[in-house]
Amino acid sequence: MKVIGITGGIGSGKSTVSRILKDLGAVVVDADSIARTVTARGGKALEELVSYFGGVILDSCGELDRVKLADMVFDDPVKLHALDSITHKYITERIYGSIESLRNAGKTETAVIDAPIPAEHGFLDIADEVWVVVAEPDARIRRIADRSGYTPEEALKRVGSQLRDDEYIKLADEVISNNGSIEELEKAAVRLFIQKRQEWQH
Repeated sequence: MKVIGITGGIGSGKSTVSRILKDLGAVVVDADSIARTVTARGGKALEELVSYFGGVILDSCGELDRVKLADMVFDDPVKLHALDSITHKYITERIYGSIESLRNAGKTETAVIDAPIPAEHGFLDIADEVWVVVAEPDARIRRIADRSGYTPEEALKRVGSQLRDDEYIKLADEVISNNGSIEELEKAAVRLFIQKRQEWQH
């Protein structure tokens, strides 16, 4: 089984590429989905988050208020580091477990780890290849604003808070540019996936 790590900044289209590969038969392990699971009510990760940030990060039902937490850490590197430190170990554990289960089952040719942060553990160390999806800032800002309801200024701040494209590209085995239409992105992703599958079979 080959493991492709797909990453890229917010609004780049990485999750769209993951969905395209899923349609082609790959099994996707979604780090964002895992993060929601491990920070759910009753979980150890949420207990640690509340211990550090306080009960203010909970909503009226005792669930994590993700918007409030995101606002708290957005402009605070210390708090952001704390958030990452608390959640990453639980997310990594789940990713390792998912990949190991797929390997043991022996029914999957390609697994995809979809993750916004190309972490050393739980991503770079188990991916056979890293694919980075990049896009021009204007395109990313427009997508973020359309999807999340942010103003262009708020979307620009989100883009600026993440790794630069050149930092992502340093880690990449393959780079997919996503400045055009969804159809163009799909063609590029399908073409690359078919090419890789042919290479792996030889």
